[in-house]
Amino acid sequence: MFKPHKINPKARSEINTGFGVNSSDYGGRFLNKNGKPNIEKKGISFLEKISWYHIFLDMPRGKFILVILVFYLITNLLFGLFYFLLGVEKLGGITTGSKIEEFGEAFFFSCQTFTTVGYGRISPVGFLASALSAIEALIGLLSLAVVTGLLYGRFSRPKAYLKYSGHALLAPFHNGLAIMLRLAPFKNTTLTDAEAKVTLGLIVEENGKLVNKFFLLPLEYQTVNSLTLSWTIVHPITETSPFYNFTEEDFKNARGEILVFVKAFDDMFSNTVVSRTSYTLNEIVIGAKFNPMYHRSVNENKTLLFLDKLNSFSTAEINFNSEKKINS
Repeated sequence: MFKPHKINPKARSEINTGFGVNSSDYGGRFLNKNGKPNIEKKGISFLEKISWYHIFLDMPRGKFILVILVFYLITNLLFGLFYFLLGVEKLGGITTGSKIEEFGEAFFFSCQTFTTVGYGRISPVGFLASALSAIEALIGLLSLAVVTGLLYGRFSRPKAYLKYSGHALLAPFHNGLAIMLRLAPFKNTTLTDAEAKVTLGLIVEENGKLVNKFFLLPLEYQTVNSLTLSWTIVHPITETSPFYNFTEEDFKNARGEILVFVKAFDDMFSNTVVSRTSYTLNEIVIGAKFNPMYHRSVNENKTLLFLDKLNSFSTAEINFNSEKKINS
């Protein structure tokens, strides 16, 4: 059965976090690993609560291209079917033959109309065919404009291309212990003036009631001038830390989550970018330390950063009973 840990009275709590305090109203974690809030909105219609623009901006590249291709194919198949049902005689210059060949001609005429290419060999004849081709041309122009805007938005939107270690570590640090996590940029961008803020959300007992309490975790270094290599974010467990006097059982049984917020300046876009992630307490590896992930090249004229070693760590001996804590 879950037993809330008695929190360190010297820990600095936060109030205006944007997260609820009543733990019984919360389900799961506060933030997903991708940094998005673990929230599902209810009470309004599906179309009201979503933004199609943001969906297409955040959609993975492969899925985005697939959606465009499927939309293009389905639209032209539908209009090709409409032309076919009107009768191939309504399309001047079409090559008659089998039904499949005629439908193929109608489909490719639809593709030419949709993209406003118009090679000229086939043209609509009569009012209905002309009206249908005019409607398709309008839909095609609007669709191309929307797709162009989405492509520009996806390419021009500044983004913090940061990868985080899969686990946080409870590692030896100086004469005590520290919570460590690691991140690294993985694109050919240059991030400067990077700043990290780490908050612990913990379920504690207050006046006989379980509540969510949030505590700012002081860091060894909160900012770095240039984020070109990996950055190990370290929270030393001092007398003012909410983890002070935590035992191994507390780390395994307590219900809490470490929220990580990073912002940096992208000099290519001259804009500030942000990134978020979180680690639940059961995602903390107890007694481990990160392995180096960069070293000099063979000819010693370049530094090699191995991104596949971002999650690489080895075991390390720690002592929960040691009274040698880090000086705050």
